[in-house]
Amino acid sequence: MRVSNVTLRRRLYLVLLLGSVLFLALIARLAWVQLVMGPELTELAEESWRREVPFAASRGEIWDRNGERLAYNVSTPTIMAVPAQIKEKEATAKALAPVLGMTEKKVLETIGKRESIVRLQPGGRKITQDKAQQVRDLALPGIFVAEDNKRYYPYDGLAAHVLGFTGIDNQGLTGVEARYDELLKGIGGSVAYLSNARGEEMPGSSEEYIPPKDGLNLQLTIDKQIQTIMERELDQAMVKYQPKHIISIAVDPKTGEVLAMASRPGYEPGQYQQYDSAVYNRNLPIWMTYEPGSTFKIVTLAAALEEGKVSFAESFHDKGAIEVGGARLRCWKPGGHGAETFLEVVENSCNPGFVVMGQRLGAETLFDYIKKFGFGSKTGIDLGGEENGIMFKPERIGPVELATTAFGQGVSVTPIQQVMAVSAAINGGKLYKPHVGKAWVDPVTGDVVDEIEPTLVRENIISEATSKLVREALESVVAKGTGRNAFIEGYRVGGKTGTAQKVVNGRYSPTEHIVSFIGFAPADDPQIVVYTAVDNPKGLQFGGLIAAPIVQNIMEDSLRYMGVPPRKDQVEPEYRYGLDVMMAEVPDLVGRTTTEIYQSLNMNFTLAKYGAGNTVVMQEPKAGTKVPVGSTIQIYLSDQAAPPPSD
Repeated sequence: MRVSNVTLRRRLYLVLLLGSVLFLALIARLAWVQLVMGPELTELAEESWRREVPFAASRGEIWDRNGERLAYNVSTPTIMAVPAQIKEKEATAKALAPVLGMTEKKVLETIGKRESIVRLQPGGRKITQDKAQQVRDLALPGIFVAEDNKRYYPYDGLAAHVLGFTGIDNQGLTGVEARYDELLKGIGGSVAYLSNARGEEMPGSSEEYIPPKDGLNLQLTIDKQIQTIMERELDQAMVKYQPKHIISIAVDPKTGEVLAMASRPGYEPGQYQQYDSAVYNRNLPIWMTYEPGSTFKIVTLAAALEEGKVSFAESFHDKGAIEVGGARLRCWKPGGHGAETFLEVVENSCNPGFVVMGQRLGAETLFDYIKKFGFGSKTGIDLGGEENGIMFKPERIGPVELATTAFGQGVSVTPIQQVMAVSAAINGGKLYKPHVGKAWVDPVTGDVVDEIEPTLVRENIISEATSKLVREALESVVAKGTGRNAFIEGYRVGGKTGTAQKVVNGRYSPTEHIVSFIGFAPADDPQIVVYTAVDNPKGLQFGGLIAAPIVQNIMEDSLRYMGVPPRKDQVEPEYRYGLDVMMAEVPDLVGRTTTEIYQSLNMNFTLAKYGAGNTVVMQEPKAGTKVPVGSTIQIYLSDQAAPPPSD
């Protein structure tokens, strides 16, 4: 069919028009992409070209309550590699392997990965500055030295279970390192650069440095000196008694601040891999549960006094055992204590007497007080791994369960629960939440960012008047009862012993016990509560013989360190012939002649003379100090007048 020229021209015009439209659309699209979408596409492209060498933030330091550093960071370089930039991989592996202590095969395998950036580990992770310099000197393409941090604990195992430790990536794994990891770890930084598809740095591109934001410093309630005193005593007790475990806690009863917390066996956070995981994963003072024994009697006593069910002057007769629900519950003393007052029931830790207190209270009232004092639920301490303890269910509480609970058997508690409950019993009836964190401090300015205030869980559990009676009774326990070995000359000390049979294979063991003592001082204005429990010690297993002296040593040194002045208004201990060491007060000998001294000095002391002359110018111990009868007084002689006292 023949096409006319007119038709042909029309077709050509149409094709030209369509072509023009398409061309204009293409121009418009190119303009849109170039002018409008250009910045966005460039950003996306650069994102795909972007490579980063990370720089870890400095993890926040951990301090004791006085600003003493307990954990901080040491700069440790880490070797990074950009595989695409390494042309001579075999030569690079051969050069790096001996410096990093890795095999050539392992290095080659790492730098041969199809990744933008890799760590040369384990040999190149957190290395010494010496090795880092050796790597720099090699000047190998694609190999970088990045700054990393390693956690350092300057006092080895001190407060290990409180502090915890960090992993290879500086993340907190246990203790406060884990509990407060988010605030301690900070935010990492990096050096960024642009590379092509082969990983090679683009010519003319510049590097971008994003500085890391360091973590906050954490100040604890822990006092390094009190912690050191406590751990010294636990170490000595481990050698002397060879127990399975020892647990100890010291708190401020007026705030819930934990002053010290330790257990044995211990470990070193910086070397945790060398220890059994059961040792570093279990913080026994908050994790371990057991029947508390007689230290639990403090709760029964406080409840009975508050409810008016007993008075200290009331008489009681202990026959050595009491029949309850067909069960014969014995006192620890064969044959019993005979006639005694209820104050003496407390002093003697007489089980039948506490059974009677429990019976007078009744199950509902006693267990209500037990709950109010915090037993059966976690204290909420800011450490991981805390347990609840075990209480009888209401429907299972019969006469026997009520009786045994009254003197601390049949129920299971944690050490931290006991410490906080006793603190409430002696501080006026206020139950506080224990805590080890005290404040957060900005690492740059040194300003306090946040403070962790004491948290009152419950108040008015008992009245101040009842609390005062509890303190007085427990002071009498130390002066005249089972807690005599915790007595400290010059300080008013209250406390209670505990000796509980362990449950082994579902039965009470006749040979294995947990012995404990909880003490506080000064008894009329408590500044510190110390609890120590010893699990299955060798030898005689009584809390008064083993745990009380440990607490005595911890408290005496801690009170002196805290600046609590000695006083003379304490309850004087009753001397037991053949059992107790007789004490005598050192006389004032300064200014007296040896002739006068020998004429008047009784047989309580012996003298050791130093110097020439006939007049005493100085003596040791000082006048007024109480020491065991027969002790030696050192006197320093001169014919010159004695110097004025220095204090």
